[in-house]
Amino acid sequence: MSWLNFFEPKMKLKHSFGRGINADLSENEEEEFNKSYEAFEAKDILKGYEYFFKSLENYSNGTSNKNIITTHEADRLNFEIFQGSAKISGTITKENLYAEAILTKKSSANVALKRLILERNYQLTYTYYFSDDEYIKLKLFLDNITMNPQKVFFPLREIALNADFDKEYTKSEFLDIPIEDTEHLSAMNESELQLKYDFLHRWIDESTAKISTLPSNDNAAMQSFILLYLIFKIDYLLVPKYGIFQKSSKKVQEYFSDENATVEAKNEELRVYINKLKEMDFEEFKTNFYNAKYTFNPLEKTSQEEIEVFITESLAKIRWYKNNRYNQVIPTIYNYVALYILYNYGLHVVLKNLLHTLVEIQDPDFFTSLGYTPLYSKENSTFAKRAIISRIDEIIAPHQNRFKLLKPFGEKLNFTSLNEFSNSFYLQIKNLNFEEI
Repeated sequence: MSWLNFFEPKMKLKHSFGRGINADLSENEEEEFNKSYEAFEAKDILKGYEYFFKSLENYSNGTSNKNIITTHEADRLNFEIFQGSAKISGTITKENLYAEAILTKKSSANVALKRLILERNYQLTYTYYFSDDEYIKLKLFLDNITMNPQKVFFPLREIALNADFDKEYTKSEFLDIPIEDTEHLSAMNESELQLKYDFLHRWIDESTAKISTLPSNDNAAMQSFILLYLIFKIDYLLVPKYGIFQKSSKKVQEYFSDENATVEAKNEELRVYINKLKEMDFEEFKTNFYNAKYTFNPLEKTSQEEIEVFITESLAKIRWYKNNRYNQVIPTIYNYVALYILYNYGLHVVLKNLLHTLVEIQDPDFFTSLGYTPLYSKENSTFAKRAIISRIDEIIAPHQNRFKLLKPFGEKLNFTSLNEFSNSFYLQIKNLNFEEI
């Protein structure tokens, strides 16, 4: 029996990973949402908002993250919503809701930023930018006459996500323009930043070495998997903000959207960008990180069917590489699949936690360095089998009352090798049943 089997199986993350909300919603989230609906129908507007905000509050290890703060004042409800770099402040009366988020000082904005802000106003549905005597702000106004939780969710989500994105974009693209109202952000521990910096360099070197082992002819697609996997890995595990996030996102978007460029040209673009990351010194690197609270997920929910299709197509590609004896790229593609899904799709919490577990198994060195108990030993090619099975049970069990056909699958996994394990894990992910009976 491996010593790995004695490790604690519980999934208690001490760090944030990926772009979604790295926290748990209240156990009463659905109940609070329903109470909100009832209060709005009864025209008890302030109580409706109060229940609604409670349904959006999230928790870490049972403690509120205070991502939403409300205060009562006579016949009004004041609130603050935190979303990364943005703080949305607002006031609600029986008649209306008003909310705003500060971008920068009016006196700091140059012509290029002002032009961008005007363009943004044409892109937004519920919100728009304006300036008062001191600041440029993103603003939201809602009439409460026929309000319900659905009607308020999407406007608040729009102001939160766009205020956060635009502040990050401004900081990375307009270096001389300071963003304002960021006192709620906290600095990341320097030792953790150094660890992330060291792993960035290690992963770049590993990717460069792997590319050098590829066949000299017809290797463009294999290079793409390696380079894109590296960028997805940096994004999910290191979670950079500001310039690194903005530029990485742009490179990924260009790769998948530019139909005129060759794969070789796209790879070269990725390679040039990755080399720039490697040349970045630690002082510049650490300015791209902060700790923050989040309320809304940036990705729209994806259907299970769409995820099934992606996994099926990806496993077919792996079979092709295996049949043609391009074995050196196969582990990379197995790792790429999970990170691609986590990067591109809005996932149910069950699927998100399961894929995170797979990432944790596939990259034990990084998680061990952060203080997590390893679920896989590279040196011995040994799995913490009991811990993995228990983790899967703990992820799925709380949701079985709602999804009666959702079953734990740890006992069905193939533990003979990491490749076989990953393959069997994806097959089980495909078979998850989220039907409500």
